[in-house]
Amino acid sequence: MTMLTNPNQIQAFRIATLMKGIQLEAKGLKMSRGKSCLAIAKAELGLGRNAKREDVLAQLQEKKEALLA
Repeated sequence: MTMLTNPNQIQAFRIATLMKGIQLEAKGLKMSRGKSCLAIAKAELGLGRNAKREDVLAQLQEKKEALLA
């Protein structure tokens, strides 16, 4: 088991969790009672309400790769 101690690793893990949550929401499941993962990701990326799920996932993937590089 790997311990995440670097702030970039922690942020990348958070992004990976958001990405999996968005994929679950696409299948009809909810990850929490609060805001949806898609809404959290859109707010974090500064995207509008009309942003597509695929675009959000692509931007999150780019951000995660940049953090781990």
